Amino acid sequence: MLNNQDFTRERSKYLGGSDIGAILGLSKYRSAVDVWLEKTGKNVIEKNSLPVRFGQFAEDFVAREYALSTGCKLAIPEDAIIHPQYAYMHGHIDRFVLDQDLPLFGNDGQIHAVRILECKTANPFTLSDWGDVGTDQVPMSYLVQCVWYMMLTKIDRTDLAVLFGNADFRIYEISRDFELEQMIAERAINFWENHVIKDVPPPAVCESDYKSLFSQSTQSKSVEALPDTSELIKQLTAFNRQIEQYETQISDIKQNIMAQMQDAEILTWNGQTLATWKAPKPSLRLDSKRLIEERPELAHQYQIPINNSRRLVIKTTSTGIS
Repeated sequence: MLNNQDFTRERSKYLGGSDIGAILGLSKYRSAVDVWLEKTGKNVIEKNSLPVRFGQFAEDFVAREYALSTGCKLAIPEDAIIHPQYAYMHGHIDRFVLDQDLPLFGNDGQIHAVRILECKTANPFTLSDWGDVGTDQVPMSYLVQCVWYMMLTKIDRTDLAVLFGNADFRIYEISRDFELEQMIAERAINFWENHVIKDVPPPAVCESDYKSLFSQSTQSKSVEALPDTSELIKQLTAFNRQIEQYETQISDIKQNIMAQMQDAEILTWNGQTLATWKAPKPSLRLDSKRLIEERPELAHQYQIPINNSRRLVIKTTSTGIS
């Protein structure tokens, strides 16, 4: 089995189920530009964070709960499922649900599973994103992931088992949708062949995309603004002024609360805590200024250059705004 680092490096060679939501603009956490940067090797992030490790740990528990709830027999696939025509389309299936009397693969190499099982964990605060148990009303990024796996395996149903917190276990049922499969396949082919292979980024759709694509500037390069840009900058300035007004109001309310609390740590109303005003636990930090003054030769050994990100600064005076 590949470890997290090996798996991350392998991911750059293909499109997987977790990439599809981002390519389609359905992911809350990644964009098509993020996927393109990964697949072209420009920004490969090692996926070894605590949430990733917990998800891998919890997958087995969710699968066992599913087997306990349904009485179904499960199998863990050893290898990825690969599209017979497009070798860059992969699917790492969590579990297959088996016919009790048949092995996972027949002598002809065909998958004999009756359905796919996809295992998820979710924050209870995201319950509004999910529909009734037994329906296919799941977050769209998960839905298209399941559709991707059914397209690759030609299996007609996926059960998505999800554990909310540690007390709410649910099973959702997703059936094949051939029109949706075709649309997803077309978008995936276009993304890989016209963006990854040709090394052409997809359109940016958010600030982070622009920051990723244009992290480096060309010194002293200037471009002429489009005709309506000056008006857009005026709108931006007006919005910023509104934000400043709200920030002033927020500060006034905080001052009112502080005036009531004074040296008290807790503010209550009818037995309920409305606010607390406490000092956090002491923390330690390095006095770098003193270190440089008293031990410059030591400080120099541990100084490293930091490449700061580009910062967009609006020059309002140039648009006639005072």
